[in-house]
Amino acid sequence: MKISLTFVLLFSALSSIAQLERPQNYKRFDERTLHFGFMLGMNFADFTLYQKLNAFNDYGLISLTSKQTPGGQVGIVSTLKLGTPVVRLRFIPTLSFQERVLSYTFKNPDTAATKDLFNEERINSTNLDFPLMFQFRTLRVNNFASYMLIGGQYSIDLQSQQDASQSYIDPFIKIKKHDLQGQIGGGVEFFAPYFKFGIELKYSHGFMNSFIQDNTDVSNPIDKLYNRVWWLSFVFEG
Repeated sequence: MKISLTFVLLFSALSSIAQLERPQNYKRFDERTLHFGFMLGMNFADFTLYQKLNAFNDYGLISLTSKQTPGGQVGIVSTLKLGTPVVRLRFIPTLSFQERVLSYTFKNPDTAATKDLFNEERINSTNLDFPLMFQFRTLRVNNFASYMLIGGQYSIDLQSQQDASQSYIDPFIKIKKHDLQGQIGGGVEFFAPYFKFGIELKYSHGFMNSFIQDNTDVSNPIDKLYNRVWWLSFVFEG
């Protein structure tokens, strides 16, 4: 993925710059047990999609793909030092906005037609996310450090239509309101005189099938949908 390659190149360049000797900013940061801050960022959400094995024979489905689209997020950061500066527990309640697109190609029932039928379904979510992550950080090199993250999050989709009445004239995809996801990622940190600035990249994937089957033309070919998201975040802590 392009964003992953960009992150690796950026990390390598910044690591080289960090080796230059310079005065150390915010020296007392690691002495404090608890830190607070905020996070801003963008995300790229889609689904891990499983379609029914007999989708072509039963529904005329030729192809079904899930497309990524960009979204955004904002959160409040709390970081707890677990006895050592290199191991921390991070909790970032987040409001995120996501959109996923399912693209369908159906066989045209008109045998004289030369083109297949194409359809797109857009699934929008406004989530309250509660990620709890272990952060494993390197020791500081001048005003630079890097870290890895591993953990999980619980999400509530405030825009979920799981209980809405289905429209069989213009059907839509129903997604469950609640989800559990595993997360893994990493980041780099820069120490300014009075705060710490971080750039991090995370990947999350749902443990639960989020799809609700309600026997419409757009839902019939689908077996399972799992949420997956790439998160690019800018973190400020003081």
